[in-house]
Amino acid sequence: MKKKKITIDSLAGMIQRGFGEMAKKAEVDQQFNSVNDRLDRIEKLLIDDHNRRIEKLESAVKELKDLLAVK
Repeated sequence: MKKKKITIDSLAGMIQRGFGEMAKKAEVDQQFNSVNDRLDRIEKLLIDDHNRRIEKLESAVKELKDLLAVK
């Protein structure tokens, strides 16, 4: 296989493209982190809402049991 000569300029170009790709990857990682943070906040809100609703239902069931004298 014939070896390709690499000049300083072509090497510099390769390095520059590599850094450009790394910057893009870092930006994508940052965007994923932002999306993950937002999803975490949404999940927490949903869980908190469900917990409040469950507590209200449990309280209502207890009141019904007390009214009906059911154990």
